[in-house]
Amino acid sequence: MSHSLRGKFLIAGTKLRDSTFFKSVILIVEHGPDGAMGLIVNQPSSNTVSYALQEHMSLPENQELVYVGGPVEPENLFVVHNSADLDPTEMPVVEDVFMGSSSEVFVDILQASIDDPDGLAYRVYMGCSGWGPGQLEGELERGDWLTVDAAAETVFHKDPYQIWNELIGKTYQTKRLFPIECDHPEWN
Repeated sequence: MSHSLRGKFLIAGTKLRDSTFFKSVILIVEHGPDGAMGLIVNQPSSNTVSYALQEHMSLPENQELVYVGGPVEPENLFVVHNSADLDPTEMPVVEDVFMGSSSEVFVDILQASIDDPDGLAYRVYMGCSGWGPGQLEGELERGDWLTVDAAAETVFHKDPYQIWNELIGKTYQTKRLFPIECDHPEWN
């Protein structure tokens, strides 16, 4: 593959039965000759952010859940957010979606979420999804994944359990040979 998939969603195909990735949607945050890294955006865990970080910092209890980003490095936490001001050196993954690049940015995001809970969108992930050189390209050729452009409103979706259904429906809609309403619906 000659182009980067950074800023794309991988949508698990209907035949992908791997329990980790079944009906998953992954935001690709890095992709190049050395491999790829992404975060599953539709698998919230049962742990709150304040619970997950209780040994590291004191946060007020809230309902923000930690998401399962993938099976790689499950002990590490990753954060994505929508504030260009928190880390001006960071390039957006997609418009209004930034990946926290340091522990200081992580702390700043959490503090900003306390100070202005309605002004900042963020997600914290345990672990990530990763592919070695050529591995993701092979999975794409095999048809395990569909790709679409990522969008902030999907990354920060209010109901993560609906993301796969919505994206798979949109993807199939764009790949139809004929419009839904046609003279010969049996051709679809």
